[in-house]
Amino acid sequence: MDDLLKFIHARYEADNHAYAEVAYRFGGEALLDSHLAMLDLIDMLARDCEAMDPADPRFAGLAHALRALAQSYAEHPDYREEWRP
Repeated sequence: MDDLLKFIHARYEADNHAYAEVAYRFGGEALLDSHLAMLDLIDMLARDCEAMDPADPRFAGLAHALRALAQSYAEHPDYREEWRP
């Protein structure tokens, strides 16, 4: 699970850098319909998972949700097939 969480955090940072570059080049209006809010929510879920005790009954569901969300990066070279839900 730790590797998946590191992967999600790395994708979050990379995506935020990409959005920052777009905002720098084209202005903040270019991001009005962006996925930044969704990226923030996914990062928040990953942080919640890191802080959660694996014995917590919610842990399995949260881990499954994060594996499902990580599938959007399945074409990334660091994505692992073992993470598929």
